[in-house]
Amino acid sequence: MLDPVTLAVLKGRLEQIADEMDATLYRSAFNPIIAEAHDACHGMYDAATGATLIQGKSGLPVFVGAMSFAVKAAAKAAAERGGMVDGDVWLFNDPYEGGTHANDFKLVRPVFRDGRLFCFLASAAHWHDVGGAVPGNYNPAATECWQEAVQIPPVRIVRAGVLDLDVLAILKANTRLPDSLWGDLNGQLAALELGAGRLDGLLDEYGDATVLESLGTLRERARRLMRDHIALLPDGDYSFEDMLDNDGVRDVALRIALKLSIQGDRLTLDFNGTSPACAGPVNISRATAIAACYVALKHLFPDVPANAGVLDAVDVVLPDGLVISADRPRPVGGYTETILRMIDVIFCAMAQAAPERAMAQAYGTINALSIAGYRSDAARRGQRWVMFSFFGGGHGGHADGDGLSHGNAPISTATIPPLEILEAAYPVRFTQWALRPDSAGDGAHRGGLGAIYEIELLEDSAEAFIFGERGRSAPKGIAGGGEAALNVFRYQQDGQWRTPPMSSKMLGIALQRGDRVRLETPGGGGYGDAASRDPAAREHDRKMGYVGAAGVAGNNTKEQSA
Repeated sequence: MLDPVTLAVLKGRLEQIADEMDATLYRSAFNPIIAEAHDACHGMYDAATGATLIQGKSGLPVFVGAMSFAVKAAAKAAAERGGMVDGDVWLFNDPYEGGTHANDFKLVRPVFRDGRLFCFLASAAHWHDVGGAVPGNYNPAATECWQEAVQIPPVRIVRAGVLDLDVLAILKANTRLPDSLWGDLNGQLAALELGAGRLDGLLDEYGDATVLESLGTLRERARRLMRDHIALLPDGDYSFEDMLDNDGVRDVALRIALKLSIQGDRLTLDFNGTSPACAGPVNISRATAIAACYVALKHLFPDVPANAGVLDAVDVVLPDGLVISADRPRPVGGYTETILRMIDVIFCAMAQAAPERAMAQAYGTINALSIAGYRSDAARRGQRWVMFSFFGGGHGGHADGDGLSHGNAPISTATIPPLEILEAAYPVRFTQWALRPDSAGDGAHRGGLGAIYEIELLEDSAEAFIFGERGRSAPKGIAGGGEAALNVFRYQQDGQWRTPPMSSKMLGIALQRGDRVRLETPGGGGYGDAASRDPAAREHDRKMGYVGAAGVAGNNTKEQSA
């Protein structure tokens, strides 16, 4: 048995390997969504099962949860085509096998020791554009996966250390931005190369058997700690449901329903009652749904080590044919919106059992916005440009205080791309980037504030595409806390401000030079009875301009949606 000091040292060293892989990609990627927003992750996975062993602290947790499925898919493909050898790297973006959506390319590299497979290293990153009908690939009107992006099954991009130029040619032919793709791919390959070298050094120092024992011990510790936490919760069934605005194709709300059951040291998440798979792209695959559960549980039980042991004490009931268990060719490009709603219902159901552990709902949408066109200046005339970005909002209030203002979505540790980077890279100007007053849910602890972003086009013409949520169903409070404001998207044409017919989703918005688009994002829900909020905190909110003259957060929730 490992002594505690050695286990702690190995845990830190293994996590450092994943952290260094993250940093390598962030520093070398061409795409701002990776380089600045950190929409990527790296981890280490079990040789036999693909289960998560180690994840980096700065990568997207939802990727780490889904990547175990990606590793299994790559291993299966390799077994069907002659197996893997040292120096191979497998690449694919199939969201039904590896989770999330087609922008997220997964690279899987086997690590061999003395001719035997020791583990897998894996990298996932959001590539800027991979074909499909909409630049940036968030197509709110897609009705099948091929309208969203090129579909790449697991293939060898590197064969025994040699880059496969045929596969590379196919990838570069299926993007509007081949230079960006080439830079991002090289960044991922470099991260995996560094990870393999660092891991070999650690194994040489401590021995394969000792490191394997430490990985098994860390998983058992996560399993045991999760069971201990669950056993302290009151037994019972706790239900909650919430809605998606629509699927972008049919203007009908979709239900995400959960019954959370606690029995002893077992937790069950039962999603029966959730809407069936839909026509539009808010479907998600089973792998993505399970990854969303993993992320929510890590928020609720933050001291549990981040590995597959988190789910060993949890049963996820996920019937076939739901919007959260969709199969090919159902479109899944807007997966972010649906997993945010899954996290919301898990938080709110847990709040009924243990409000001190939960937080009110966050703003609940990444507001994926693409603006794309062609350069008109003499030096770059005809050059294609695609700006894709996501945007922030408020987090929910909680037992320890107010929610975070202008944070990123709770599916990730990513950051909102800085406006300076976006303005430098694309022909746009941010005319407003500010906190949104009166956007937070009221409560003993109010939610965080959302934000206002207004963007002006500096080119002759372009098209805009928006894929958001929370335009009709506001983020909820818990323990008596109030709702936040609704999400509002507006765009300017012919001097007039307009809103999308489906509130939060629209494609092909024609813009001319000087036209603007405007996002007013929700805050977070409130926590606890508003009557018990500290008067000094209310006065501070009023002085800072967080709330209106009435001094009550969230007092214009409905008016903001007009």
